Amino acid sequence: MDQINVTAWENRTETRSGALSAQMADMARATFGGPDNAVSPGSVMPHLWHWFAFLPATPTLELNSDGHPPLGGFLPPVRLERRMWAGGALQFHQPLHVDEPLMRKSTIVRVAEKEGVTGQMVFVTVDHEISGQAGLAISERQDIVYLPIPESYTPPRKQPVPEAVCLDEAHETGPTLLFRYSALTFNAHRIHYDLPYAQSQEHYPGLVVHGPLQATLLMDAATRYGRRPPNRFTFRGVHPVFAGQPMRVLGAETGTGALSLCTAVRDRDVTYQGLQATAIWEDET
Repeated sequence: MDQINVTAWENRTETRSGALSAQMADMARATFGGPDNAVSPGSVMPHLWHWFAFLPATPTLELNSDGHPPLGGFLPPVRLERRMWAGGALQFHQPLHVDEPLMRKSTIVRVAEKEGVTGQMVFVTVDHEISGQAGLAISERQDIVYLPIPESYTPPRKQPVPEAVCLDEAHETGPTLLFRYSALTFNAHRIHYDLPYAQSQEHYPGLVVHGPLQATLLMDAATRYGRRPPNRFTFRGVHPVFAGQPMRVLGAETGTGALSLCTAVRDRDVTYQGLQATAIWEDET
């Protein structure tokens, strides 16, 4: 790809320290709702809130025109303009806590170039090990996909929602929520808050609702439904969701101790999935 062997980035590692401060945790609580009381130091961190603990620190003047940090450091310098967090898988070993010193070791385990319906694609798989003071707490696999920006928006195939559900929640997807989530993750990708850019440069019809934001809503719903956080959680995006679309969180029991989840939006007379997820609870010992 452009004479750059991006597979040479396989097996690269990066280690970063971080923490979720009580102030950041309170901002997350305010963003997603929940208990009215403020989050205090030492509180157990809700699942997926570790995504707010390792924020990028790229200076503004060094960001690319799309708002992303430049590639070529830890992540490979892929010459495709559209970058998306396609999905992930997490296993939770033990809880983390607010204000606890954390460490994240990241390893690029695979870089794969493929040809798809939309043209050339590059998939980058990153493994993260997040540890607290008691040792390894989360094993996480992150799937990133790089695509060319098309000349016009062509939606992917719409996947139908499950017919029988045991969980059904309504959620707003307005620009205020997107802005707050971008602030929580220090994510400057302009498709989430800059409508003229999203429409004219990346040719989306509207602001794009973050995949990890949807994953967090699904995780929160699963935790409430199961009355405790799941031990394993996987998710993948199957269709973009845009700001202002009425969105529902749906859940269906699988009969195997797991819950199948998705975000669902309606366009004209069709209701379809945005993000798919599976939550699995293991027996407590």
